[in-house]
Amino acid sequence: MKARKESPPETRNAPAPVDTVVEPGADEVTGFVFKVQANMDPNHRDRIAMFRMASGAFKRGMKLKVQNTGKSLSVNAPIMFFASDRELADDAFAGDVIGIPNHGVLRVGDSLSESGVVRFAGLPNFAPEILQRVRVKDPLKAKHLKKALEGLAEEGVTQLFRPEIGSDFIVGAVGQLQFEVMADRLGEEYGLDVIFEPSPYAEARWVTPASGGTDADIEDFSGKYRPQMARDIDQAPVFLAKSSWETGYVGERFPKVAFTKTKERG
Repeated sequence: MKARKESPPETRNAPAPVDTVVEPGADEVTGFVFKVQANMDPNHRDRIAMFRMASGAFKRGMKLKVQNTGKSLSVNAPIMFFASDRELADDAFAGDVIGIPNHGVLRVGDSLSESGVVRFAGLPNFAPEILQRVRVKDPLKAKHLKKALEGLAEEGVTQLFRPEIGSDFIVGAVGQLQFEVMADRLGEEYGLDVIFEPSPYAEARWVTPASGGTDADIEDFSGKYRPQMARDIDQAPVFLAKSSWETGYVGERFPKVAFTKTKERG
């Protein structure tokens, strides 16, 4: 499997990333999170990251490092799934999928390994087709709404954008059904009665430096369009356009800024 050896962010004097291939028979335990499932057991408010092993022989209690954060994680209660049953996994091997209980440490696209430097290509995030505002009917539960929305976004159920100006949450989905599912889960799992409202935005685009561009170009654009700038769950900058025409217009005005429909997770 294609991967890259890359030091975690903020590593001092880090060597340049190197492309590599991870073979199933390699000694080091490596793999990636392809799904996060919350509240599989409503009585325990659990949160399970589905980890697919790419190489190595895993033993319960091993410590694995998350490449994109540098955090070390002791996997003391890995779960193996058999149909509707689950049991503790004492060991696992390349190709196996194990569930790692965690409290928001792991997200879809995270790469884990013993060394903490192996990074697999992340799963893509696609720009949503529909953007709506969401608010909770009880204003006293606003903080609970934030936590619940972040949890669902980390699962990949929907996408969450927090405008840099204002307190509204903007939720993105590919279809109306996702909003209905979200409202049901917010009510059943979090006890939140929410209202979805039309937003003034038609498109969300991640902004990154284009060819020849720099972070300074992003800052310049963000400053001029501050009312329409937001951050996604990873704190990446997002431009909320009022129409596809506006997306094309700003793209022509700011050629050193790329407005992308996809973003790699992890």
